[in-house]
Amino acid sequence: MNSQGLDEFAGWVEGLMRRRGYDIDSPRGGGKSRIADEAGVHRAAVTRLLQRQSMPDLETMRRIAPLLGVSVRDMLIRSGRVTPEELPLAADLLPPTDWQPTMEDFARWLGVPDERMGVFVKVVSQFLEPDAAQEAEEPRAEPRRTARD
Repeated sequence: MNSQGLDEFAGWVEGLMRRRGYDIDSPRGGGKSRIADEAGVHRAAVTRLLQRQSMPDLETMRRIAPLLGVSVRDMLIRSGRVTPEELPLAADLLPPTDWQPTMEDFARWLGVPDERMGVFVKVVSQFLEPDAAQEAEEPRAEPRRTARD
């Protein structure tokens, strides 16, 4: 990381510390020691960051982030160690909200073999609401059989 990136990151962290009430500006304010103690990290790691000497390691970021009211993801992205694309939000990985998985989808996710799909659907359907169970019992096209079957 270049010095400009370190300077920007340290400035961002300083602002977070001040907003959370850590007195990091006065020599006897105790803010650096307090945050280090509360996070369970070495005071030197906090000092080196605030003096723009070095970027904190992953464990230090992991411990400090909750105290500053930010996620570890945000801290890693702001530090320049990862991009938002490299660390997507869980919501970005979810299917569309209007998508309804079928019983067959669940069976595939669980690793149910094709030849047992019908049995799986029938058994699981017995535990569902009557409407859902009736839909699951509707005849579906059987999977194509191969010479191995």
